[in-house]
Amino acid sequence: MCAMDAAAGSGPAADRGPCAGIPAEQMSFIRQVLDRVGDKWSLLVIAVLESGPLRYSDLLRTVPGISQRMLTLTVRQLQQDGLITRTAYAEVPPRVEYALTPLGRGLHEIAMSFVRWASDHYEEIREHRARATAS
Repeated sequence: MCAMDAAAGSGPAADRGPCAGIPAEQMSFIRQVLDRVGDKWSLLVIAVLESGPLRYSDLLRTVPGISQRMLTLTVRQLQQDGLITRTAYAEVPPRVEYALTPLGRGLHEIAMSFVRWASDHYEEIREHRARATAS
């Protein structure tokens, strides 16, 4: 990531590389956004919502291994960042659906690229981890 911190001043975060041209005062916020969308669950939630709005229980079934607590936290954070919407319907029983916003749809292809990459390289990474553990 970028070497300079926001406290370094108002110039660019770096002279070259991916952070060139980004003001140093924006870097802390950019790191927060990258942490959010790059966490363990956010990319998967964004990936599964591409097919359209899903209810909470459908999300829970569609994202393997996620707990109710983590799904609740993840959708709340994605909603706070404007990546998904939460729509509550006044029905009995109550119904809540989550959907991607235009901002979230813009992130979808990136999320899918990460998911595909991890799937494509599963065996190779597993082998590297096994060798590192055996050493």
